[in-house]
Amino acid sequence: MIDLYYWPTPNGWKISIMLEECGLPYRCIPVNIGQGDQFKPEFLAISPNNRMPAIVDPDPPGGGAPVALFESGAILAYLAEKTGRFWPTDLRGRYQVMQWLMWQMGGLGPMSGQNGHFRNYAPEKVPYAIDRYGREVNRLYGVLDGQLGRTQAFVAGAEYSIADMAILPWMRLHEAYEISLAEFPHVQRWMDTLMARPAVQRGLALLKDQRRTMTDEQRKVLFGQTAESVRASALAQQ
Repeated sequence: MIDLYYWPTPNGWKISIMLEECGLPYRCIPVNIGQGDQFKPEFLAISPNNRMPAIVDPDPPGGGAPVALFESGAILAYLAEKTGRFWPTDLRGRYQVMQWLMWQMGGLGPMSGQNGHFRNYAPEKVPYAIDRYGREVNRLYGVLDGQLGRTQAFVAGAEYSIADMAILPWMRLHEAYEISLAEFPHVQRWMDTLMARPAVQRGLALLKDQRRTMTDEQRKVLFGQTAESVRASALAQQ
């Protein structure tokens, strides 16, 4: 049984969706990022970047010692390889999926995160930052809408893949970014298709009741991290 270190955020949802889609047995270990669970030594031993999600698989392909992984994109690729699902075996198809997975990891996720931060969490409203990240996220929605207009199915082509699972959790927060999907009809159609999947619904429901508005103290834990503060928090947990 895979141990899933998780909290209900877009990056966490990627992995809960994939595990549900694959039907892999897993145990959810909550990592309450507002209370500082990510600084516990036992978690840092698995995820030295003090970020969830992370997994430990005691039964990796080929046997041997358990595999511990952090970074959601790497976890998706690992689970796809383990199960032989949601990742094409041919070279072109595989890298079509890979490039859109990297697009999410390097662009959509970070830009959406910054957009959401400056709109909803920053103690002071900075018009330049809100405009800068808002425009970039809008551009990325346009990129995806154009791609889906060409494929007419899923992000990387005719088959559902880990690229779709990586992108959906960020796109479904469009209202928090003040983006209307009326401008992006292909994204709307794609989201409706994915949100109708029972495994997607189950993945998004995991610890749903724990996703609450953050307190000021929780914001300090999340947004006030430096190398020194991380070390101090880890020592305090010992």
